[in-house]
Amino acid sequence: MKVSVVTPNYNGERFLKTFLESLNDDCEYIGEVIIVDNGSTDNSRQYLKNTSFNFPLVLIENSENLGFSPAVNQGIKKARHDLIFSINNDTELKKGSIKALIDLITSDDDIFSVQAKMLQYDNKELIDDVGDEYNLLAWTKKTGENHHSDEYSEVRDIFSSCAGAAMYKKSVLNEIGLFDDNFFAYMEDVDLAIRSRIYGYKNLLCPDAVVYHIGSATSGSRYNEFKVRLAARNNVWVVYKNLPVPLKIVNFIFLFFGFLIKYLFFVKKGFGSTYLGGIKEGLSGRSKISKVKFQSKNTINYFKIEYRLIINTLKFLRK
Repeated sequence: MKVSVVTPNYNGERFLKTFLESLNDDCEYIGEVIIVDNGSTDNSRQYLKNTSFNFPLVLIENSENLGFSPAVNQGIKKARHDLIFSINNDTELKKGSIKALIDLITSDDDIFSVQAKMLQYDNKELIDDVGDEYNLLAWTKKTGENHHSDEYSEVRDIFSSCAGAAMYKKSVLNEIGLFDDNFFAYMEDVDLAIRSRIYGYKNLLCPDAVVYHIGSATSGSRYNEFKVRLAARNNVWVVYKNLPVPLKIVNFIFLFFGFLIKYLFFVKKGFGSTYLGGIKEGLSGRSKISKVKFQSKNTINYFKIEYRLIINTLKFLRK
């Protein structure tokens, strides 16, 4: 079985050589590598066109930066294989990782996605992310961050796979919908994960697949105006889009304090007005977001999601 690797690129020439050479080690499982270039102004396109690889490379050239979500969706639509490996360009893949992902995701029809174990590129003994957890406060937390790489060595259920190194089933994407183009970047994978859970699918960590990740290579830093505004806006959309009215009512007080605390946090960081602007943009722009239609057959799955949100909140508050 082969996979379609999908990677957005925006002025990432400095990462491409290391990234693509690491894919060569698993080329027998790669049916194609689709690079979606978002209007790069460096020499990314020339490098891709003038370099030969051990796998078919498809280059999609956009005239401008459309964002992560639209770019990955372009790749998914172009992909010839059912298994889609979404991976960032600022990564290096350990040999055998693609096979490990394939083996796990194909082991159960109810599995929608599997995430690789992401380690920090500059300190490979520390974890970057082994799955994202979402809670009642509308906060997303990277599991395992800064823990030792020997930890999280077993397959485990995760709320959401990080799209920076995750394999998805295209057949399920066709059922539940692709990444939301409106998000541009940030929170699009959590939105997708909630949808997958509404439909009863699972997301798992695959610890035998290892990816070394630089992080914030495109946005430039952990906190900046671009990232803070988009994350705030998209978080509003995640709640608006995926939670039915009863859950919005039940969780309102938690959501209110979650957004309030985040606002106060960013005030201290110097991004208070930026965060508030993102919230306002999310509220004013929600009319263009397509809500997940409630279906009674998925009622039990909403209860499961709510239970997971409660558990994640309790875990967070204990720390």
